[in-house]
Amino acid sequence: MGLSGRKEKILQAVVDGYINSCEPISSAEIKERHLPALSTATIRNELAALEEMGYLVQPHTSAGRIPTAEAYRLYVERLMPKRKLTRSELKTVKRYFNRKITELDDILKSTAKVISEITNLTSVAYAQDINDAVIQNIKIVKLTDTTALVIIVTSLGILKDATLSLGANVDDEYCRTTGEFMTSVLANHSVSEVIKPNHLIKQVKKEYTQVFKTVLKILKSYSHEEMISDIVLEGSAKILEQPEYANLQKAKAMLELLDAKEELVPVLKNNDDMNLSIKIGKDNEIREGMPECAIVTANYSVNGVNIGQAGVIGPIRMDYPKVISVLDYIGKTINMLPEHAGESYAGDESRSDVDELQDDEE
Repeated sequence: MGLSGRKEKILQAVVDGYINSCEPISSAEIKERHLPALSTATIRNELAALEEMGYLVQPHTSAGRIPTAEAYRLYVERLMPKRKLTRSELKTVKRYFNRKITELDDILKSTAKVISEITNLTSVAYAQDINDAVIQNIKIVKLTDTTALVIIVTSLGILKDATLSLGANVDDEYCRTTGEFMTSVLANHSVSEVIKPNHLIKQVKKEYTQVFKTVLKILKSYSHEEMISDIVLEGSAKILEQPEYANLQKAKAMLELLDAKEELVPVLKNNDDMNLSIKIGKDNEIREGMPECAIVTANYSVNGVNIGQAGVIGPIRMDYPKVISVLDYIGKTINMLPEHAGESYAGDESRSDVDELQDDEE
């Protein structure tokens, strides 16, 4: 049975009030702050009806109501107000991204940090499985007479760089020709093909074997199995600041979840093509054995190529309008990052794309 417009307004008032206070919401409070035209008796009757429908619970007979997981689901689907970021929040995002960022690691770390800072929740970020990413270019940059930097550019952008010890004096020409040769062998091949080279390794000249091994090491560190250790978590201790986790057992369950990264991947991963995933529930409503929590994640892309997911893990009573607005704005910002190393980020210009995004929000 659908909800009447009045019931929806009252339910929204309860959810908004509970998000802000973490205290049961009374009929008197709803009348005073949200619906002054309704009598408290009418509001009480509607609250009782919403409780019977499974959207609200009353902790004690004399207390107000609090939302259920079902109420939050309806709230994010239909009732949630739109929320714009404040000028201060926009500046925080700009501070993290209005600079040159080319490596996937840096993007993930910056994303997790800024999400946690603005939402005051525990944030998570992890890279897309790169096995299908296509290698585009390999650069060898001289550092000293005996060391060089290996940079791999794929369809996901810069994955990682590593220092290569050459054990002999090398010049810039050697580095250039080595990079060109490695590119000629590996370009247009997927990461999964290079990790299991077989025929490719036969094409590598003996003098470039050491460089090839370094490239393999970099790519294998980004294989799906290894990525578990590269999940970025920020603000884990912020879980303990939430009233819901004042209970020692609940807090312990959440901290154990955050610590078990291998268990986080299937829970966080958005298997659909949706840009945004919102999972709200208790116990096995998200996954069997999960502590009571909500998980909101977004797919992030650079130049239209999906690089991974990021979002928040926290209490069911989280500020969904704010969280979703933060994830959306950061997604727009990340998508404007440069595709390859050496390209200047827009922040180097007199007016950046992030400035224009900020104008859009305001």
